Amino acid sequence: MSGIRIALGLGAGALAMSLAAGALAENEPPVLDELIVTTTGFGTPRASHIGNISRISGDEAAFILPLQPAEALNRLPGLGIQQGSGAEHLTAIRSPVLTAGAGAGSFLYLEDGVPMRAAGFANVNALMEAMDEVSGGIEVVRGPGSARFGSNAEHGLINFLSRPPAIDGDAELTAWAGPYDRWKTIGTASRTLRGEGLTTHGFRGSFSTYSDGGFRADSGLDQQKARLRYDFATPDTRAVATLTAVNVNQETAGFVVGLNAYKDPALYRTNLDPEAYRDAWAVRAAVRVERDITDDLMLVLTPYARKNEMNFLMHFLPGKPVEENSHWSGGLLSSLVADLEGGHRIIFGFDSEYTDGSLSEIQYVVAPTPPPPNNSPVGTHYDYTVKALVLAPYIHSEWKLTPATLLTAGLRLEYTRYDYTNHAPVGIFGRFLRIPSRDDEFTDLTPKIGLLHKFNDNVTGYVNLARGARAPQTTDLYRLQRLQVPGEAKSEELDSIEVGARGDWMGVRYETNIFYMEKRNYYFRDAAGFNVSDGKTNHAGIEVELAAPLGAGFDIAAAGTWARHTYAFDRITPSETIRDGDDVDTAPRTIGNVRLGYNFLDGAARAELEWVHMGAYWMDAGNTVAYDGHDLFNLRLDYAVSENVGLFGKLTNILDRRYADRGDVGFTGPRYFPGEDRGLILGASLRF
Repeated sequence: MSGIRIALGLGAGALAMSLAAGALAENEPPVLDELIVTTTGFGTPRASHIGNISRISGDEAAFILPLQPAEALNRLPGLGIQQGSGAEHLTAIRSPVLTAGAGAGSFLYLEDGVPMRAAGFANVNALMEAMDEVSGGIEVVRGPGSARFGSNAEHGLINFLSRPPAIDGDAELTAWAGPYDRWKTIGTASRTLRGEGLTTHGFRGSFSTYSDGGFRADSGLDQQKARLRYDFATPDTRAVATLTAVNVNQETAGFVVGLNAYKDPALYRTNLDPEAYRDAWAVRAAVRVERDITDDLMLVLTPYARKNEMNFLMHFLPGKPVEENSHWSGGLLSSLVADLEGGHRIIFGFDSEYTDGSLSEIQYVVAPTPPPPNNSPVGTHYDYTVKALVLAPYIHSEWKLTPATLLTAGLRLEYTRYDYTNHAPVGIFGRFLRIPSRDDEFTDLTPKIGLLHKFNDNVTGYVNLARGARAPQTTDLYRLQRLQVPGEAKSEELDSIEVGARGDWMGVRYETNIFYMEKRNYYFRDAAGFNVSDGKTNHAGIEVELAAPLGAGFDIAAAGTWARHTYAFDRITPSETIRDGDDVDTAPRTIGNVRLGYNFLDGAARAELEWVHMGAYWMDAGNTVAYDGHDLFNLRLDYAVSENVGLFGKLTNILDRRYADRGDVGFTGPRYFPGEDRGLILGASLRF
C-alpha cells in the first residue's frame, strides 16, 4: 500500500494549492450548485458530492449532436471510449480500454439509477442500448461507486437520465443528414395534467431513428429507440415509470490489418469482413416510487424488468463463429431513507435480482489458423444456460460533523449465485473447454468512506476511499479455454483512494483530483487468445475539468487526464511477455478535450471549436508496438432562427487527419479501426 501513501501525499499537495487559489476568490459567487441525482438518488448539490462526479446536461448533449454516446462522454476527464464499427465500442473509465468480460463487467451503465443489464450478463458494447438522444442529462462517476451500487461499478458508472415531462408541455422534432447516406430523426412530446388537490400526472413520449450507410465498404447501421415516461406526484408520494426499447441492425466493418494500415489510402475504407453483422434488441421497464412515511422517513421501491437478445458474427476470432446470447431479468431496488437531527442521513437498502440467460457459439467455416491443439474447429463451441440470483443489503450514511464538514460511510454485502447448465458435449473441443453443469457462489464486501470540507463559498475539498468488486461475468466462468481450470476465476477487487477539490477561482470553475488504485484477480485474454484469471494492475493519475467565460461572448471548457495503468505481475509465454511495471495495452497516458465557445447574435447563435487529444499507447501487453495518438478538431454551430425553429451543423475532423479509433495487436499482427475522414452534418429542429 506504499503507492496509496504516495498518492495521499501528492493529493494533499494538490488540494493545498487548490485551497490557496480558492482563498483569492472568497468574494466570488458560489459555484457548482447544479443538482445531481446519482449520489443518493435524489437531487443534491454537486458541490456536496464526496468524490468526483461529472455531468453533461440534456441541452449540452443536444448541442454536441453525437453520432454515438462516446462522442459526448469523451468530453469528460478520465474517459477514453474507443468507437468501433457502427455502434460497437470499448470503454475506459479511469482504466485502460478493457475488452471481453473485463470490458463488459468493469463499468456500470444505468438508466435513471437502474442497471441497464444484469450484472453477470453485461455487454461490452453496452452504450448501444442507451437512449441519449432525448436526455435529462448524463452523470458519470469515475472509480468505484458508492455502497448504493454493486457489481460492475468498479472502474466507474454512467447514469443516463430520462427527460421529465415539461410543466407546460412541449414538443420537438429534429432531423439531420450527413455523408455516407447518414440521417437521423428525433422526436419528443410531453404533457402535464393537474388533478384534484396537488396531484399531477406527466407524460412524455420520445423516439429516434438513425441510418448510416457506413464510410467503409460493406458496412452500415440502423438504430431505432423509443421511450415512454410517466410521472405521478401527490404531497406524500412520487412515482416515475419508464419503458424503453432499443433495436440495432448493423453490417460490421472489421479491422484493417498491418502496421499503420489506417494511414493507407488504399486500405482504410476497406472491409476484410464484409459478411460481419450484429443484430440486437433490448426492452426494459422500471417504476420508482417514493413514499413519505413521516417528515423524516421515506421508503423508496423500484421494481424493474428487462429483456435482451443479440446475434452477431465474431469477425475478430479465427473461424468467425456466430454468437447468440440473451437474458431476461427482474429485480427490486429498495431503500429506507432516514433524515436525522443535525443534518445527518442514513439509507438502509436491499437490492435483489433474478436472471435467466443463455449463450451459444457455433462456427460454420474452417478456420485457416492456428493448427491443433489451439485450433478453432467447425461446430458448436459453447451452448449453455445460466440462472443467477443476486442479493445485496447495504447501508449508506452521511454525517454532518460541522456546518462545513461532511463524512460519508457505507458498506455493501453482495451475494451472487450462478446455476450453470451445459447443453453441449463435455470436454475439450479444439481450443475450447465445455465443462459439466455446476453452481458457483460469490460473496463480496465493499466498504466506502469519504470526507468533504467546504473551506469557503468557492472551494470544497474531499478525500474518498472505496473498494469496488464484481463477481465474474458468466462468460468468464463458463466460456473456458483449453488448459483452464473450472472455478479458478475469482471476484475482481479494486481498492481506490482519491483526493480532490472543486470550486471557483477568479471565475474559473474547476474540479480536480489525484487518484491511485490497485486491482487484483484481473481476468483478461492474452495474445494467444487464452484467458488469464489472476492478473494484477495499478492505476494512478490526475484529472482536471474546468470552464470559464473569456468575455466578448467567448468561453472555454476543458477536461484533461494524465494517468499510468501498469501491470503488477510477471507473465512470460511464447506468445507474450508481461512484466511488472509495463503499461497495460491500450492505456494512453494523456487524454484531453478543449472547447472554445462563442455566443453571438444576442445569444441566438453559438459556435464551438473542439480539440480532441488522444495520447500514444502500446497496442500489445509486451509494449512492443505503439499507436502514436492523434489530435482532431471539430466545429459545431447552433442558431435559433426563432422561438420555434433552430438550425445546426457540425464539421468533424476539420483537417481531414488519418487516425485510428482503436489499435491493437491480434492473431494477424497490428490491426486498426480507422477513424472517419472529414464530414459535414446539417439539420433543423422544430419546437412547439
